[in-house]
Amino acid sequence: MATTAAAEMTFSRQPHPAPTPANDRAAVLADPGFGKVFSDHMVSIDWDEGRGWHSATVGPRGPILLDPACAVLHYAQEIFEGLKAYKVAGEGIALFRPEANARRFNTSAGRLAMPEMPEDIFVQAVTELVMADREWFPPVDGGSLYLRPFMFASEAFLGVRPAKQYKFLVIASPAGNYFKSGAPAVSIWLSSDYTRAAPGGTGAAKCGGNYAASLVPQAEAIARGHDQVVFLDAAERKWIEELGGMNLFFVMADGSLITPPLTGTILPGITRDSLLALARAEGLTVREERYAFDQWRADAASGALLETFACGTAAVVT
Repeated sequence: MATTAAAEMTFSRQPHPAPTPANDRAAVLADPGFGKVFSDHMVSIDWDEGRGWHSATVGPRGPILLDPACAVLHYAQEIFEGLKAYKVAGEGIALFRPEANARRFNTSAGRLAMPEMPEDIFVQAVTELVMADREWFPPVDGGSLYLRPFMFASEAFLGVRPAKQYKFLVIASPAGNYFKSGAPAVSIWLSSDYTRAAPGGTGAAKCGGNYAASLVPQAEAIARGHDQVVFLDAAERKWIEELGGMNLFFVMADGSLITPPLTGTILPGITRDSLLALARAEGLTVREERYAFDQWRADAASGALLETFACGTAAVVT
C-alpha cells in the first residue's frame, strides 16, 4: 500500500491519572532487565481506507480492546520495530537512527500488505513517547529506553484479504542487559531440524510470525544450556543465516569481517548496517558472503577465525 504524504501530525496528550510513584520507578530502574517493566505512557494512531492516518494520541499505557474477529488474531497481519533512546551529556536524549527503523517498518508493511507510515510521523511518534516518559531511563551501565513501535490489522473481518483498518502503537521499556548472565560471551546451539525463513517468505520483514517460528528451537537451545539458537538456510541446510533475533559477524585472522548477505531470508539489521559502515570507514575488509557451518568449524579449529559475534538493537554486540 502506498504511503501517505509526509506531514507532521498533531498529537492529543492525555495525562496519566496515576503515574508510577518516583520511589517505585527508581526501584525498578535499578535493575530493569529487558522487556520486563514498562513506562507509563503509549502512543496510538489509527488508519483506515477513507481517512488514512488519524487520531494520534499520547496517553496512559493500558489494555487494548479488540473484537474477537480482529483480523490480526486470525491471520497474523502484524509488524513491529525495536529501537533505543539514550541519555547523552547534560540533559540530552538521543535516538539511534530512527529513520532507518521507519524505512524498515515500511518495507515490512509492504510485504504484509499493510499501509506505510510517513517516516517523519514514525519518528515523531517515538519522540513523543520518549519525551512523555523521559524519567524512565535506567541509571545502569549501558541502560537505555527500548522503544517498540508496532502495527496490527484491527478490522473485525474473517475474510482472507488485507484489512481495511489498522492500529499503530508505541510502548517503551527501560532496558538493561538483554542476556540474564550479562556475560561478554554467550553460548549458541545450531538448529538442524528447524529453519527461520525460506526464499520468497517473510524472512526480511520484522513480523511476529518469524519470531513465533523460532520459539521451539530457541527453547531447545535453552534446554541444552545455551543462550541462543543459530539457523541455517532452508534450501541446502549448510549456510549460516542468523540467530533467533540477531545478525552474525565472523572476525577472521586476516583482519576481515564476514557476515551473511541479505538475500531475503535474513532481517536487515540496523546494528548490522551500522557496524558495516563503521568497519569500512576504519579501512577494514568486509565480506558480505555466504559462510558454511562446516567452514565455521574448520576455521575455528585452524585459527583462521578469531571470534564470532552477534548484534541487534536489544542485545547490541554480544
